[in-house]
Amino acid sequence: MISKNRHKSQFFMTDEQMCMMFEHLSEGIQIIDAEGRLVFCNQKAAMLDDINILESVGKHITEIYPSLAYDESTLLEVLCTQTPIYNREQTYRTYRGKTITTVNTTLPLQQAEEIYGAVEISNDITAYKVLTDQYMALRQKVSSPKNHGDNEKQTLYCFEDIITHNAAFNRVKTIAMKASLTDMPILIYGETGTGKEMLAQAIHGSSKRTAEAFIAQNCAALPGSLLEGILFGTVKGGFTGAIDRPGLFELADGGTLFLDEINSMPLELQAKLLRVLQEAKIRRIGDTKERLVDVRILAATNIEPNKAIEQGMLRRDLYYRLNTIFFWIPRLADRREDLSTLTDHFIERYNTKHLKHYAGISPDVKAIFEQYAWNGNVRELEHVLESAMLIGNGQIIEVDDLPHDMLHEENRCLNMLLHEDQSMQEAVEALEAAMIESALSVTGRNTTQAAQKLKMPRQTLQYKMKKYGIV
Repeated sequence: MISKNRHKSQFFMTDEQMCMMFEHLSEGIQIIDAEGRLVFCNQKAAMLDDINILESVGKHITEIYPSLAYDESTLLEVLCTQTPIYNREQTYRTYRGKTITTVNTTLPLQQAEEIYGAVEISNDITAYKVLTDQYMALRQKVSSPKNHGDNEKQTLYCFEDIITHNAAFNRVKTIAMKASLTDMPILIYGETGTGKEMLAQAIHGSSKRTAEAFIAQNCAALPGSLLEGILFGTVKGGFTGAIDRPGLFELADGGTLFLDEINSMPLELQAKLLRVLQEAKIRRIGDTKERLVDVRILAATNIEPNKAIEQGMLRRDLYYRLNTIFFWIPRLADRREDLSTLTDHFIERYNTKHLKHYAGISPDVKAIFEQYAWNGNVRELEHVLESAMLIGNGQIIEVDDLPHDMLHEENRCLNMLLHEDQSMQEAVEALEAAMIESALSVTGRNTTQAAQKLKMPRQTLQYKMKKYGIV
C-alpha cells in the first residue's frame, strides 16, 4: 500500500505484496527464523536447490541441505554472529546430489537488539564455476608434455566396454570400428543415458588420434554467449573483461572434440561450426586472424535429427555435413536382452568399488527390471543398481532395496492402464496403443522402422494406428 502527502512519501508493503515481489526476482531468496527454520523460499531458490517449498518450509536449514555442515551455512553464521556477509562464494550439494555454487549476500533480520531471523540473496554461478574448473584442467593438460607414461594416459572407454547382445547395436559397433580409422565427422543419435559419449570415446581410442586429447562438451550446459568463447577462444579487448585464451578447438588440436546435444547449440553458432568443418579454421572472439586447427568432430543429439531440423533446433546444412557417418544407439527398452549382462557387469563393478559381495538380483527384482520402462536407459540401470547395493545389506538385491521413485513409477504406469471400470480387452488395447506411440516417437514417426521395432508387418501397424486414432 502506498500513501503520499505534499511533504514526504511513505511506502507500506504487505507480506503478500513482498512475497509477490520476491517471486519476480532473478535471484534466489531464503529467509529463516531465529531457530534456523525456513520460513520463506522463492521459486528461483527452490529451482536452484531442488527443493519442494511446501515440504521444506518449517524445517531446519540443515535438514533441507544435509551435505551442509552447521558451521558451513552462511544463514546460520549470520544468525549466530548478527554480522552481515557480502558476496561470499558457497559450494554445496542439494539433496538430489546436484553440486551448486552461489555467491551469497546474507543479512540479519533484527528489531532493536533482538534478532528474529536472517535473509539470504543468492546468485547462481554454477555454470561459471564449472567453466573455470574445466578450463583450468584442460589448460593444465595441454601445458604438460605430450609424451606421458602409460600410467598417465587419459583413461577412456574402448569398444570392449560397450556391452551388448543386441543385433542393431552390435552393427553400430562394427561400423564404428571401421569409422574410427577415418577422419570423417560423425553424428550420433541416442536418448539421454544410452552411451553416446562412451561410443565417441571408443571411436577416438581406436583412431590414429588416440595419443592426443579427447575433449567433450555438452552444448546444453552453457548459454550460447559462453559456449562460443569456450569453443573458439577469446582475445584481450574482444569484449569487456576478455583475456587471451584458447578455446576447445585449439586445445583439442590433433585430437577429437565431442559435442554432445548439438541440437541445443544456437543456430548462429552452428553456422560457425559448419565453417570449421569446411575450412579447418577458427577465429577467436574479437580476433582478426584465423588459426588452422586439426580436430576431428564427433557430434551427438538426443532428439531424432529430422525432428530437430523440423523444430528449428538443427541447421539442415550442418546436419548433412555431420551426417557423413550416422549412428543410432537403441534405447535400453529396445535391447532388453542386454539387461541381465549389464546387471551382472554393474554389480561386479560396484562390488569392487564399494567392497560389497552381491551375487545378483532376486527373481522379483528381475521381473520388475524386465517390465520397467528405463526412460533413463543404461545410465539409469547403473544408478539404480549402485543405489540398491549401498542401501541393502544382503548378497541379493531385493525389491525393498530399489529406489522408491522406481517402484512408484511402475505403479503409476499400471494405474494408468488399469481402471476399475476397464475390461481386460480395453486394458490390452490401451497398452498396445501406448507401445505403438512409443515406437513411433523414437523412430521419428517412421512407420517402417516402428513396425520393425514392434515386430509386426507395416500394414498391420497402419491398421492399428487408424484404429486407435494415432497420426
